[in-house]
Amino acid sequence: MTPGPFVALTIAGSDSGGGAGIQADLKTFEAHGVFGTSAITLVTAQNTRGVRGVEAVSPDMVRSQIRAVLDDFPVAAVKTGALGHPELVRVVAGELRGRGLPLVVDPVMLAKSGDALLDAEAVRTLLDELFPLATLITPNLPEWEALRAAGAPDTLPLLLKGGHGDGDTVTDELRTPVHRLTLSAPRLHTRHTHGTGCTLSAAITANLARGRPLPEAVTQAHAYLQGALRRAPGLGGGHGPLGFRPDPR
Repeated sequence: MTPGPFVALTIAGSDSGGGAGIQADLKTFEAHGVFGTSAITLVTAQNTRGVRGVEAVSPDMVRSQIRAVLDDFPVAAVKTGALGHPELVRVVAGELRGRGLPLVVDPVMLAKSGDALLDAEAVRTLLDELFPLATLITPNLPEWEALRAAGAPDTLPLLLKGGHGDGDTVTDELRTPVHRLTLSAPRLHTRHTHGTGCTLSAAITANLARGRPLPEAVTQAHAYLQGALRRAPGLGGGHGPLGFRPDPR
């Protein structure tokens, strides 16, 4: 493992409710002993009950944020979340290309309602420009089905998240050209699940920033997410946030 200090960058949207997006990422980085930096792609007005408004940040401003961070901080790993539209995907890919940084891509393609968050052109741009740079892509089952329908190859390095499946056990599968790993946990019947995908991908990114190999990074992130679900503070009247502090174990 490399010596600290450890620094990671998240490129994602802001959640005013603090349970997902940039806020969840930064809290998760902090819980892993990683200093978090950010580039905000969109601003949302939301709480645990739903989203009331969304306003995109211009591609030029996103580019400026990324450059400002990478020009000054020893960033050791990067994650992306909500990117929204093709031009922004191209900007992010262009700024990360050639830097050799570990990159975790949370595709954020579908809302909890099932509504599409990326149009066909944006999905194609993800496949063509951002996915080739990724160390790991973290789709849930509906997102993976949509990616496959758009022509995603089976050779992508994936953590396929099983939370949308059925049964009392949730199974995630790490699939890369060199790694195969299955991680299972009892399904927790709770409404406090807001930001689980953001939190998992941020935890993987934090572990990569600390120099851990991919299978270990994924395994530890999976365990952290189970603890964060158990430690949920019970806030809000809808899908509440997780408990982001370090696992006391």
